[in-house]
Amino acid sequence: MTTPLFARDDSSAPRTQRARVRRAALRGTVVGAAVAAFAGMTMGSAVAAPGDTDTGSTDANVEVTTSIALTGLTPSFTLSGIPGATVTGLGAVALNVETNNLAGYSVTVQSQTATMVAGAPGNTDSIPIGALSVRETGTTPYTALSSATTATVHSQSTRSAEGGDALSDDYQVDIPFVNEDTYTATLDYVATTL
Repeated sequence: MTTPLFARDDSSAPRTQRARVRRAALRGTVVGAAVAAFAGMTMGSAVAAPGDTDTGSTDANVEVTTSIALTGLTPSFTLSGIPGATVTGLGAVALNVETNNLAGYSVTVQSQTATMVAGAPGNTDSIPIGALSVRETGTTPYTALSSATTATVHSQSTRSAEGGDALSDDYQVDIPFVNEDTYTATLDYVATTL
């Protein structure tokens, strides 16, 4: 039987093979660990940990515009007397004006018609609106009413109190020689910011 020139050591073959397997397994473990570590870092940067915060700011604005309100106006009043008499009604009309306008406001009154008309059917008498005059309570003099122009009954250069300013007006009428009746005219009050 011929002996080979270089004999193979069969006993070392399994050891070398096992070493290769171990090295490959070790390389696989290291590579796997590196991949896992990279994946963990990537996931950590994408997901915030509990307690992390971020901040931002916004400006809140409230725009307040000018307003004015005339409320509580006396719906009607009556002055009674005989022809030739001058009759006065102190505080005959009350009203409230509320405004936040810093420059203040004014209140005017004007008749819708040039005469006060009779209420009874067939009575053709009337009272000229100029016979009725007005003033702010506690002031002088009276101003005759008109259907063509306004009479200023209050003016101030400051805003009203919160809840409004309580105002009132006195009225006076010079009763002409007319039939017994109730004579009526509608008066328009206007509150205006200055």
